[in-house]
Amino acid sequence: MFGACNKYLDIIPDNIATIDYAFRLRSTAERFLFTCYSYVPDLGTFASNPALSAGDELWLPPTSSTQAWQIARGNQRVVNPYMNYWQGSSGANDIYEGIRQCNIFLENIALVPDMDDYEKKRWIAEVKFLKAYYHFWLLRSYGPIVLIKENLPVSAGPDEVKIPRSPVDSCFDYVVQLLDEAASDLPDKIDNEASELGRVTKAIDLSFKAYVLVTAASPLFNGNQDYKGFANRDGTPLFNTTVDPAKWEKAAAACKTAVEFCQSLGYKLYYYNPQLLQYDLSDTTMIQMNIRNAICERWNSEIIWGNTNSPATSIQASATPRGLDPAKSSNSGTSGSLAPPLKIAEMFYSNHGVPITEDKTWDYAGRFRLRTADSTDKYTLKEGYITAQLNFDREPRYYADLGFDGGIWYGQGHYDDKGSDLLYVSSKKGQPAAPINLAAYSTTGYTAKKLVNFNNVIGDGNTYTVQYYPWPMIRLADLYLLYAEAQNEVSGPGAEVYKYIDSVRARAGLPSVAESWSNYSRNPNKYTTKEGMRDIIHQERLIEMAFEGQRYWDLRRWKEATTELNKPITGWDLDQSEPAGYYRQRLIFNQTFTTRDYLWPLNENTILANSKLVQNPGW
Repeated sequence: MFGACNKYLDIIPDNIATIDYAFRLRSTAERFLFTCYSYVPDLGTFASNPALSAGDELWLPPTSSTQAWQIARGNQRVVNPYMNYWQGSSGANDIYEGIRQCNIFLENIALVPDMDDYEKKRWIAEVKFLKAYYHFWLLRSYGPIVLIKENLPVSAGPDEVKIPRSPVDSCFDYVVQLLDEAASDLPDKIDNEASELGRVTKAIDLSFKAYVLVTAASPLFNGNQDYKGFANRDGTPLFNTTVDPAKWEKAAAACKTAVEFCQSLGYKLYYYNPQLLQYDLSDTTMIQMNIRNAICERWNSEIIWGNTNSPATSIQASATPRGLDPAKSSNSGTSGSLAPPLKIAEMFYSNHGVPITEDKTWDYAGRFRLRTADSTDKYTLKEGYITAQLNFDREPRYYADLGFDGGIWYGQGHYDDKGSDLLYVSSKKGQPAAPINLAAYSTTGYTAKKLVNFNNVIGDGNTYTVQYYPWPMIRLADLYLLYAEAQNEVSGPGAEVYKYIDSVRARAGLPSVAESWSNYSRNPNKYTTKEGMRDIIHQERLIEMAFEGQRYWDLRRWKEATTELNKPITGWDLDQSEPAGYYRQRLIFNQTFTTRDYLWPLNENTILANSKLVQNPGW
């Protein structure tokens, strides 16, 4: 809906563009409202989502020119920075322009004559939410930002337009203030789904507030000693370097409020209901459908905020390997070029629900040894196929989220999971998914199956019919894990913490945390301490939210990026045609991340133009 909206300037007669015309009628004001929505980044497109392309979760062929991927490769810069949201260049929206549009709307919506007051209040609340979202987007990327509470008048002099950055805590306070102001006038949820899905609701507002406060309480922004001395030119400190436990208390309270409100409206974790299929599915496939369709089934029971301005279309073709269906062309309009590294494959749990490095029954040292799939593996691996031990005895999310050599790929027009014609990936040299050019292949041997709707259809030649879905900005499992994280930081492990993390695990076909760690972990008491449970929640969140644009921001706010984003990017040896040669770990790229990379740089021209701005540390 929002992608099709015209800018308000397009509706002015005789090419006379004035603000007055934009607010003379409800219809033109509504177009301005949708213009305010249009600045939300297109996160359903890989190149436009820095959380997918600037981190370590997905890797690309070396010929890629994706701007944000240059950040992942350590090439960020102060001259024309990549993904420059501060100014709107190098692959990014101008977020400050979006804030200015929101301010124009708020200043003029009262002028519209043919609207009821209740509708004006709703639209004002929507725009206040968007204004909060845009400020938070900049805050999360750059740290302390310039707050634009009102637009400057056109007559403002040179000194008036030179505004300094506000301290981080003040920035978070302003975002929360806007969200609180918006909440009371937003509808609880969308009633007219045919025309309004994707617009902001109270459920979205409360859930986003919970995420904002969890971010504010996290180590990057709460008592970060790395930014001691980081101040404006007048000496105003931009970071409070003393940890404030009250921030976690506020975050936990906001998470609880959001969870309970969403549950009262009927939001619930998604479970697949195969009513329209003529086949009975195995329990294994059903669990995988629970996981995949929580993302790919549009407007399911778990989606709190789906971004209609970010339809997931091209990203699905990039996540689907070639040659899945041997009866069709090996070049079926797909590329499989979004490649999770081996460290992401290792991140997923064993089939006992604990890390493979901790499972006392799982041979981590022998993870690269060869093994042949048998009939007990038939719903996850091609029977009789030789693949690595790494691909055996893993949790259901491993098989739902990842495509890999020898792995079953359910769907794509094949719905009988009990037959012998299940689709599977074959990516060794000479096989359909192997590199045939410099762009259309997985550099690691893995693909992000989680992002692909199982109803997509591979056609003849270069056709690939995609079932689009709005990009999931917030879903209930995300909120559950945020609540578990915040509550653990407040009071340590307890009933509420276990309840919500175990709910997410149960949907993924896993036992409770207590059962898994007590029976299978080399550290069986880990879940009983705050520090141990923190590690468990972090890994659970990285797994559950994989490929959804959360890992990059989570690693930053936890201050774990200097560890994780300094690990090498590796994959299988794609030049080999035999299993013994293919299943050797191969270095693809030595990724680096330093303390300065936690905050992106401001363009040096911005610093030169505004003498009150200071650059982020290290840049």
